[in-house]
Amino acid sequence: MEQELISTSDKTVAIIGAGPAGCMCAKILTDANIDVSLFDKGKFLRTILPTGGGRCNLAHAIYDFKELAKNYPRGEKFLYSAFSKFGTSETIDFFNSIGIKTYTQDNNRIFPVSNSSSQVRDKILKAINNCHFIKENVTQIKPLKSGYEVITEKSNYYFDKVIVATGGHSKYDLLKNFDIKIIPPTPSLAGLTTEENFTDIAGVSIKNVSTCINKNQIDGDIIFTHKGISGPLIYTISSVYARKELPYIITLKLTNEFDFQKLLNENPHKEIKNLISNFVPKSFAQFLLEKLSINSEIKAYNINGKMRDAIYNKLISYPIKITGKVPDSEVVTCGGINLDEVNSKTMEAKKYMGLYFCGEILDIDGFCGGFNLQNCWSTGFVAAKSVLESI
Repeated sequence: MEQELISTSDKTVAIIGAGPAGCMCAKILTDANIDVSLFDKGKFLRTILPTGGGRCNLAHAIYDFKELAKNYPRGEKFLYSAFSKFGTSETIDFFNSIGIKTYTQDNNRIFPVSNSSSQVRDKILKAINNCHFIKENVTQIKPLKSGYEVITEKSNYYFDKVIVATGGHSKYDLLKNFDIKIIPPTPSLAGLTTEENFTDIAGVSIKNVSTCINKNQIDGDIIFTHKGISGPLIYTISSVYARKELPYIITLKLTNEFDFQKLLNENPHKEIKNLISNFVPKSFAQFLLEKLSINSEIKAYNINGKMRDAIYNKLISYPIKITGKVPDSEVVTCGGINLDEVNSKTMEAKKYMGLYFCGEILDIDGFCGGFNLQNCWSTGFVAAKSVLESI
């Protein structure tokens, strides 16, 4: 038999998950004097600490909401409404309002002036007023005739409304009482394993590498690892191809086109490995020549046409067979609540009034560069504002 809602206020809201999205919700709601309980089994807002290499890449300096949304392989059009209400400008204003000044790098990534994720965490938590911080593990949520029951390992609670913001690594068992489609999560931003063994050059990086995906050129740095290949460009590839069937081939352009024969003619007595080092690190030049069975110390004047073409073709079109994702290397996952289940204008579940989702629990994921945090700030803001409008 279903229980009636038991609460001391007709404005009680539970937020499950004290990550970036959940904390944004808590800030907006407590500012409006709503009775909020914020649940998390661990350290509150801990997931923000490793972001941006510990510097906290808060956002990305793209101010047109449709251009911003293009950086999400999953969720682009769903985010139009959220970004039109709370985009990059609003994010910067929000952080300024709680005492966090920001700056923009040359690559358009936005960071706090302090370059400190821990300072951002402290400022956000301090800004959340009169909130019940409940450090308990939520095991399930139950819909009632009026409101919801939140069950933890320690107790049962009752609320008018519930916002679920448990992140991309969620255990979805807490939603087992709901008819909501969940897309199984899989690593999105992740290092990739390769058929080719790059152990001999593990740690070597190459800057400004490019490739084409869906006829679009993307650029970024790469780094070779003991297990395969990683780096910003690889994260982008892994994101776009998160659900692509394995194995697949990627082709990397390691340098721009150049007149190789002219270079050989102008440097006849230079060793070939040193000549190639004008375009790639010397250690990679050595690796490449060994793979092609070409003596790395051979002089340029001894390079014949076949050797020249073999080297050049690898530099401008280096194929790599991707065999998988490096275990536990993911920064972000794709998957989660099917977007068809959620109203993009309110973040409310279409089938359950008073139940909301925001942040990475949704089947939304973006590229590196502050995009995944922007999803959290924006959808968290919209969910909180929608709750306020419904009360």
